[in-house]
Amino acid sequence: QVQLVESGGGLVQPGGSLRLSCAASVSIYSFNRMGWYRQAPGKQRELVARIITGGISDYADSVKGRFTISRDLAKNTLYLQMNSVKSEDTAVFYCYAQTRGNFRDYWGQGTQVTVSS
Repeated sequence: QVQLVESGGGLVQPGGSLRLSCAASVSIYSFNRMGWYRQAPGKQRELVARIITGGISDYADSVKGRFTISRDLAKNTLYLQMNSVKSEDTAVFYCYAQTRGNFRDYWGQGTQVTVSS
């Protein structure tokens, strides 16, 4: 059973930094893509950043140059480094992964990020 567990959320001031982690219960070689989504109150869930097969990453325009997605294959962990955060980054952030072969989607439980002074 695949489980994704996020951590690292919390309260951060505008302009500050935060790093989110997503620990997978299986080898992340099992996935053909992993990523981070977020959902703000009253809004739809949206893609923030993702890594696909080959290690290629892409980002939402709103976070380009501020957020960096990365992974540690030895630790089976996905990260999202968030710099220069803004109030509009406030949301619940979800880790996502899709398994190779059967293309099944998995989601973490979410971690709250609140940007406020």
